[in-house]
This record gives sequence, structure tokens and C-alpha cells, in this order.
Amino acid sequence: MALSNNVIGCINFVAILLSIPIIGAGVWLATLPDNSCVKILQWPVIILGVLTLIVALAGFIGGFWRIPWLLIFYLVAMLVLIILLACLVVFVYMVTIRGSGHPEPSRAYLEYHLDDYSGWLRRRVRSSYKWDRIKSCLSSSPMCAHLNQTYTGALDFFNAHLSPMESGCCKPPTKCGYTYVNPTYWISPIDMTADMDCLNWNNDQTKLCYSCDSCKAGLLANLKKEWRRADIILLITLVGLVWVYVIGCCAFRNAKTEDLFRKYKQGTTYT
Repeated sequence: MALSNNVIGCINFVAILLSIPIIGAGVWLATLPDNSCVKILQWPVIILGVLTLIVALAGFIGGFWRIPWLLIFYLVAMLVLIILLACLVVFVYMVTIRGSGHPEPSRAYLEYHLDDYSGWLRRRVRSSYKWDRIKSCLSSSPMCAHLNQTYTGALDFFNAHLSPMESGCCKPPTKCGYTYVNPTYWISPIDMTADMDCLNWNNDQTKLCYSCDSCKAGLLANLKKEWRRADIILLITLVGLVWVYVIGCCAFRNAKTEDLFRKYKQGTTYT
């Protein structure tokens, strides 16, 4: 019984360690400018990581101090958390499976289209109520102003590998045919009807293309890349937690068997 309980305690120490990458992934997402403006994934990940830590601590204490009800709580709660984590991993994969940049002639950077992304992600940015808040957060960042300090000539800018948000929010779409003055100031469009974003572009440095669908698409492209990285961490952690849980179940079953065998031997001795 003691040996099996010690095994449960040890593997739950591993589960405690496995909760750290989950919390870390959520904290990492929260520190990124785009995720801090959208606030969708980071809090569910952080909460799931903290709950995993608490449940693993319960299993650790229940194993070493031989508290059966705490071990039962651990087994039930950890199973629920593993299922929730698996659902989250699959969900993130499914909503980020679509969407990519489109090349333009004589440009190193890519253009981004909102319709390329999953419906669930599009709904997070399409309503004016949600986007006004996100737009205000994005426009307060130095992202676009930084481009003016980095690129001085048109050729340098056209050969730049811009981030999706820089491409979508800080300049007009290439198909509009605006003439370059500097990275955030463009004049004389060739075709204002090529896209609604051509009309939404504004040289006001507080507006630029923050109201454009291309900016929304650039934000989703950034989120896709970052969420995919976090999803890999969550998937690896999920596999580790499943192994820990299976070993814990086996150790708990062995502990119960040992306990029953010990009671049987004591009963036999007394008779």
C-alpha cells in the first residue's frame, strides 16, 4: 500500500511540473500585443493550467499522506481536466486550420483576406462593437510608427517581410494602386473600387487601415501563428498528463488490491 501510494505521489509531482507549460503558454499569449487586445485564448489556458496544478497537488498530498478521498478526487478531477484540455487542443487546431497570406507582384510581404479564416475567428472581429475595442487597442501600439523609422525608401519597403498585422493594418491593399510616400502615407489610388478597404484607408496616423478587413485578417493571421505554437505545447503536455493519469490509475488500483490483501491476511491470522 505504501509503495503504491508513494508512486502516486511521485507521478503527481510530474503532473505538477506538467501544469507549468500550460500556465506558461497562457501567460506567453497574454504578453503578446495582439492577444492582449483580443483576449480569447489566454485566460482559458491559464485557468486550465492552474486547475491542473491544484489537482496534481491534491494527488501528490493524497499519495504521500495516504488520504483515500483526496486520491479519488484527484482521479475524477484529473480525468475531467484531461478531457477539457483535449477538447481545447482540438478546438484550437480546427479554428486555425484555414487561412494564409497571398503574394502580390513585386512585393516581398503578403496580403491577407478575411474570408480565408474560419467562421468562428471571423465572428470574433466582425461585429463593430468587438472590433472598435480591438482597433482602439491596436492603434495605441507603436507598430505602424515603427515602420516609418525602419524603411526610408519605396524599394526597401516593397522588399520588406512585414508581419501580417503590419501588412494588413499599416498600409492600403496593394490592389488599390496607392502611390507610396512613406510606409504609412500613400496617395493617388488607381482603383478605389477594387476593394472596400481602398475606401477605408486613411492617412491619418491614428486611423490608417485599422478599419479595414485586411487589418482584421492580419490580426487573425497573427493569432493563428501564435495559437498554433501554443497548441503544440498543450498537445505535448496533454500526452504527458495522459501517461501520468494512466500510471496513477494503475498505482491506485494496486494500492486498493494491496490493502484488501493485507486485510485478508490479518483476518486469516486472527482466525
